[in-house]
Amino acid sequence: MGIGSNRVENFECRETVLTIPAEAMPPLPPQQEEEVHKVCLPPKQTTFQKLKHKLSEVFFPDDPFYKFQNQSWLRKVIFGLQSLFPVFEWGPDYTLALFKSDIVSGLTIASLAIPQGISYAKLANLPPIIGLYSSFVPPLIYSILGSSRHLAVGPVSIASLVMGSMITEAVSYNEQPTLYLKLAFTATFFAGVFQASLGLLRLGFVIDFLSKATLVGFMAGAAVIVSLQQLKGLLGISHFTSKMQLIPVMSSVFHRKDEWSWQTIVLGFIFLLILLGTRHISIKKPKLFWISAAAPLTSVILSTLLVFLLREKAPGISVIGHLPKGINPPSLNMLYFTGPQLALAIKTGIISGILSLTEGIAVGRTFAGLKNYQVDGNKEMMAIGFMNMAGSCSSCYVTTGSFSRSAVNYNAGAQTAISNVVMSAAVLITLLFLMPLFHYTPNFILAAIIITAVIGLIDYQAACRLWKVDKLDFVACVCSFFGILFISVPMGLAIAVGVSVFKILLHVTRPNTIVLGNISGTQIFQNLDRYRDASRVPSFLILAVESPIYFANSTYLQERILRWVREEEERVKATNDSPLKCVILDMTAVTSIDTSGIETVCELRKMLMQKSLQFVLANPGGNTMEKLHKSDALERFEFNGLYLSVGEAVKDISSLWKRLP
Repeated sequence: MGIGSNRVENFECRETVLTIPAEAMPPLPPQQEEEVHKVCLPPKQTTFQKLKHKLSEVFFPDDPFYKFQNQSWLRKVIFGLQSLFPVFEWGPDYTLALFKSDIVSGLTIASLAIPQGISYAKLANLPPIIGLYSSFVPPLIYSILGSSRHLAVGPVSIASLVMGSMITEAVSYNEQPTLYLKLAFTATFFAGVFQASLGLLRLGFVIDFLSKATLVGFMAGAAVIVSLQQLKGLLGISHFTSKMQLIPVMSSVFHRKDEWSWQTIVLGFIFLLILLGTRHISIKKPKLFWISAAAPLTSVILSTLLVFLLREKAPGISVIGHLPKGINPPSLNMLYFTGPQLALAIKTGIISGILSLTEGIAVGRTFAGLKNYQVDGNKEMMAIGFMNMAGSCSSCYVTTGSFSRSAVNYNAGAQTAISNVVMSAAVLITLLFLMPLFHYTPNFILAAIIITAVIGLIDYQAACRLWKVDKLDFVACVCSFFGILFISVPMGLAIAVGVSVFKILLHVTRPNTIVLGNISGTQIFQNLDRYRDASRVPSFLILAVESPIYFANSTYLQERILRWVREEEERVKATNDSPLKCVILDMTAVTSIDTSGIETVCELRKMLMQKSLQFVLANPGGNTMEKLHKSDALERFEFNGLYLSVGEAVKDISSLWKRLP
């Protein structure tokens, strides 16, 4: 290998080291001869093979087809059924002992699902019966398609709030109840289509744009707004604003003081304190989870009985009223596919679908981790999507896995998704025979149940951790929180997502660059600012780039590297240190490079040569190496311009300097 050639080998080459040839430099004694490893190119692949590999990594990182390899056609059919319907995976091993555990947990979550279903429907400005319908059909669908053993399915507060606030901005349920129901069912249908599409197309990474910071702020803001909205029921106000912002809600509360009912206030806050007390007990002593699980239904029964007995002495207490008996009526004919409000239904469906999907998958994975089993995110997307599509045709609105009900389900000893079937059976009995008993259920108990459920969404400790760890994440959290409080739920969410995307762009366009130093007595090179043991190598400036190099950041990196060089030259001049002779760019963390990045590397080499500085690349990755090779950029580097590691570069170049006169 002569001067002007690079220390590069094709993958097929079996040699691992290279001895620098004698003709390239003055001779030296054998004991000083250094071995320098070659930098190999990745295996040769066709364009089709590269595309196949890339698509596989993007859409099938978990390799879902590995089970089908080297199997008979019958086994492949069985594996296919298990992939589509997880019930076939655990169903054959189901036993009576498991069923006993599922019955107990199913009845336990039913006692929570029934009052919460009624309450959350009111939160979405829907008739209370819709909440019970939504606690009957979707859990049955999920028990067949879902992969989580502990996820308890039904209406949730966040999706209810989003749907109610977005539809109410355009249509009032009191003025146009039929149109409102049509939009709610249609939004549910589009939410299901969107969710199932993400699962089928394996595009789950889309929901990752809702970062943890965004969700912390969003849920806290939503919890505050939801709680303030419940003042209508706790205070007994009849005419209340339909807006979801802080100022209109508080204004409505104080401008309607003449409608406040002292009986409602007293009873409402007594039951609220009881529910909050039972929740606190269950948090402090998890073994007593059944207390908070049974508290909502017990409170509904007691408050209903109390209001029934006091109906003549306290006629001003608002009650639910008549609820029709019977199972879910079909609603396929109510889906709204043409008309001026179709765009609103689609937008509401997509936003509520993303939020409910994020919550459902997060809850499922949380409890799967506690029991050491895996939840397939794509299966969950399809299961939640198909159950919402089926629900939209059977008078249900958006449903997903609820954290509070799933926690109760887990603590009650649920073993499989059959607990959802048991819960649905309990809801079915309620729909068929028990609906008249809810006639005198007061609205204040529904408000108290909602406040108790959503108050746990305010996670101030998580916000403090965000401030401590990442200030930009904290900004996204705060934007989400105040955006919901003062603007609107969708806009608050959009602002937070915008801040998160800005953070991504900031990291992409302004990647981190660091100066490396050698830790004495080793071949390890680390950040000079982080390690006190690391020291500068005389005459070398060793830089590392911690990101891909491409069009979005190439100009910045060129300017930043030249600035590092200028600052190093000024430091050398000020300290009378050894003059700078070589700049080494450690490309270990450069996972990819495009044509703009390649031009930047070549331009840097040219500009540094004008300063009589040598420019060396160390440890480029396979993808980066291949592109540099194909672009002929490597031909512009001399024989000692490319090394496998920073340590070899420093050692080899230093020895070369010593040999030269």
